[in-house]
Amino acid sequence: MTKNIFTGTIPALMTPCKPDRSPDFDALVRKGQELIAAGMSAVVYCGSMGDWPLLTDAQRQQGVARLVEAGVPTIVGTGAINSASAVDHAAHAARVGAQGLMVIPRVLSRGTAVTAQRAHFSAILSAAPDLPAVIYNSPYYGFATRADLFFELRNEHPNLIGFKEFGGAEDLRYAAETITSKDDGVTLMIGVDTTVYHGFVNCGAGGAITGIGNALPKEVLHLVALCQNAAAGNAEARVRARELEEALGVLSSFDEGADLVLYYKYLMVLNGDAEYALHFNEADCLSDSQRNYAEAQYRLFRDWYADWSRQGGVVAECA
Repeated sequence: MTKNIFTGTIPALMTPCKPDRSPDFDALVRKGQELIAAGMSAVVYCGSMGDWPLLTDAQRQQGVARLVEAGVPTIVGTGAINSASAVDHAAHAARVGAQGLMVIPRVLSRGTAVTAQRAHFSAILSAAPDLPAVIYNSPYYGFATRADLFFELRNEHPNLIGFKEFGGAEDLRYAAETITSKDDGVTLMIGVDTTVYHGFVNCGAGGAITGIGNALPKEVLHLVALCQNAAAGNAEARVRARELEEALGVLSSFDEGADLVLYYKYLMVLNGDAEYALHFNEADCLSDSQRNYAEAQYRLFRDWYADWSRQGGVVAECA
């Protein structure tokens, strides 16, 4: 099995669109390379942020292949309506040389049945046994993976080396208490932007998968570095990490809602990335009020960060 890719800070890439609302894979690759150059350890494609339900299987696999070919360390999302498609995405990831899998539960058909989910997870993990994988736990997929099922799967599939938690603070703590603290070989990945501090400091997370980091890579990397220092016992880092996470709070909270991709693409446009202006469905757009709110909060944070980041001490050391 290849080395554990689930460390550090990993943005979940969004899929940019051409004027005809088809995927712009050239822009996708540019953004992936840009984020790795900024200090990210890898990227995820296609998770929820990548709009996997709106792409064909061929489009998803084309995006994966292009990222890998360009030298971008890539973790592949396996979300699918049926297990056969999910297995095909896993096998394709291994075939083209991706670095990891994000194993998403079976949705819709028998999505609440533990036996169905066990078979679904097992089939995906078996399709790419040399790729390190994490199970993605999210209430939005309608199934909560618990410790007994996780360790049943891990006993059979040594490539299952982690757990990505998108359920919030309480679910992160559950994962830390009952799954990732049991076995040093299992990594906890923070999956929602509002729980970065809690995940690293209180739950022993090994890394974070981020949405807001697409638009604010420097600032999110700064937050993670402070949190990692705080988790090592640095009292000043603990204070400064809380300050930065609080200032990011509204922007990070977009990650918790149904419009997360709409918001984060809009922040990318504010950064000058015009290829993120469109969505696959023309009706998928922010209201004028939402755009105005996002602009005001983005401006407020950037002004605050420019002032706050001038201080020395651990803030400067972790920048």
